[in-house]
Amino acid sequence: MLENLSSAATASSPRVRSDAEAGLLELAGESYPENSFEFFQPILGWVADFLARDDRPLRVELRLTYLNTSSIKCMMDLLDAMEEAHLSGRSVSLTWFYDPENDRALDLAEEFREDLGLPFHIVPQPTEG
Repeated sequence: MLENLSSAATASSPRVRSDAEAGLLELAGESYPENSFEFFQPILGWVADFLARDDRPLRVELRLTYLNTSSIKCMMDLLDAMEEAHLSGRSVSLTWFYDPENDRALDLAEEFREDLGLPFHIVPQPTEG
């Protein structure tokens, strides 16, 4: 069985949660860790393992408010893996939730969506509080 990921958000990295049983990966928060490649390595590995071991759908839900340049590169690696799976017939989908008051998050989500051919939904979701 694929081990799930679970880490709390920090000041510079998003909360990460995966659920292999549900076919779900969630990231929420800001992403500008000191070493984005090191931070994203287990996430990319989990997605690769899930796609290799299982034929169930994969759903990725993002609630990211900010990504630095190296985090954007890592996110593209993640989305490229999802798109490759989609093009080979796998059921994958991405939902990017954003605060309607955060234009930068919306712009970033739209830029990612323009480059991809997989099911990609951008959904306004005001932050609680």
